[in-house]
Amino acid sequence: MTSRLVISALVLLAAAGVVAAPAKKPVSAARRAAAASPVQSAHRRTPYVGAICADAASGRVLYTDNADAEAYPASVTKLMTLFLVLEDVRAERYDLDSPVEATPDVNRCEASWIGIKAGESMTVRDLCLALMVESANDAAIVLAVNSSGSFDDFVAKMNSRAAELGMTRTRYYNPNGLPPNAAKKYPWKSFNVSTAGDQLKLALAILKMPEVLEFTSVKTCDLVRTGGGYRVSVTRRVNQPLRRTELAPGESIVKNLCNHNNVMVKDRQKIFNPDGCEAVDGLKTGYIDAGGSSVVITATRGGKRAVAVVLGSSSAKERDEQAARLITDALGALAW
Repeated sequence: MTSRLVISALVLLAAAGVVAAPAKKPVSAARRAAAASPVQSAHRRTPYVGAICADAASGRVLYTDNADAEAYPASVTKLMTLFLVLEDVRAERYDLDSPVEATPDVNRCEASWIGIKAGESMTVRDLCLALMVESANDAAIVLAVNSSGSFDDFVAKMNSRAAELGMTRTRYYNPNGLPPNAAKKYPWKSFNVSTAGDQLKLALAILKMPEVLEFTSVKTCDLVRTGGGYRVSVTRRVNQPLRRTELAPGESIVKNLCNHNNVMVKDRQKIFNPDGCEAVDGLKTGYIDAGGSSVVITATRGGKRAVAVVLGSSSAKERDEQAARLITDALGALAW
């Protein structure tokens, strides 16, 4: 107690100018630089590890910079998960309104998530919405196990499909992009790895499915608790007004979900076409500490569609600025 009183007295005297305040330890230039600039590494750089953009219809590359450099795609991984689920639906293995019950595999994840537990159910459609809007890691696992019967079989399917698409520098270890973490006892031991060029190949393939925009163009939605699980109610899409969620007796809204694609969602970052319509309508962002911020983004103008990929930016701000620049330039080139 005495020592605390002495310290307090010295502080008061220093403030009054009676005694000199203790000198602060000088901060080194290296520490100042580290605090002022984002983390840099082989997989996380300023402005990015790699970037590319193209005409979505023809695949013609409009810009490329280090597009073969390996990066950690993080939640951009979920584009492959959605792609395989939509292929299942097209093959009539199940439909979007099929209910899916979560298995104990769902415990192999952490936030972002919706909180679905083993034994609870959601439809494939609602899981896909949670996957794209909330970037829900648990939704990715539920969809994966439903698609292939097991977690490992789905990961094998991801890698097989990537090889078929020519994604030669991509390797998946999980369907959601979470990093390896021994403390969480994840079954995967490595980071998912890809390149901007490989992600462009996937984006071009998935954009051949018009139904993908049902999920990627959603800005906000509500997660609704039902009797045996959850459902998702879309409250706003690109170029559409806000709508309210109607609840049935016994239902409650447990979470408001907001898309992480800032260039599509945030007013100050949106890209508008000459007719006043919003240009960007998807696709997916991602972030992990080791891999920085990434995005695959698509937009339309004058009936033309462009797609851009930015992987491994040192910050979300840098990622968004680079993606907005690339997609704006691409739209200008295509609409000319």
